[in-house]
Amino acid sequence: MSDIERSCADCGVVNCKGLGKEYPPFCQTVQMNPDTKKKAMECYEEEENRKIMQTAAQVEYEGYCRWCRVEETIEFAKRMGYHKLGIACCVGLIRETRILADILRSHGFEVFGIACKAGAAPKTDVGIDPACCAIGPNMCNPILQAKLLEEAETDFNIVVGLCVGHDSLFYKYTKALTTTLIVKDRVTGHNPAAALYTADSYYKKRMMSRP
Repeated sequence: MSDIERSCADCGVVNCKGLGKEYPPFCQTVQMNPDTKKKAMECYEEEENRKIMQTAAQVEYEGYCRWCRVEETIEFAKRMGYHKLGIACCVGLIRETRILADILRSHGFEVFGIACKAGAAPKTDVGIDPACCAIGPNMCNPILQAKLLEEAETDFNIVVGLCVGHDSLFYKYTKALTTTLIVKDRVTGHNPAAALYTADSYYKKRMMSRP
């Protein structure tokens, strides 16, 4: 275990919150390259980045432990001056997407959604193992979702339940700023943190790899 590269993922102090404690020896706040921090901070001098950070902080402050994620998303989009919102959704969450679209439209937003199966391209077209067709013949198409939302000229995109990896490709190709509303996890009712909260009990044998 001594060869593990320690990082924030191993921290139980979080003195970076301004708690007045001592930083652990491996703390990235202490150990990071000052040049890296300088370059990152310089990025906030860009007008859009600064506005996003200021708006996000204000929404966090005003809605802290009061607003749900949907409300936070609405407030952020309003304060940023966005009008046309894109939704990249899983077809398995189309009902949730319709509800979300209704809520967003009631707040005056224009909404344009693209489901993951749009285009109805067979999985085998991109070399996916035919065995995977057992749960459906057509591929999820996150790159197409990103390109169609770009064509629709959305101001801000919302991800609703894209699969692991598919969401990664959407983030890679989307041009508009994007947030995630729902992370797909059918086993936990789309609450992946539940597996972490039960990692020492119910999920221990299922998830922990032992030599």
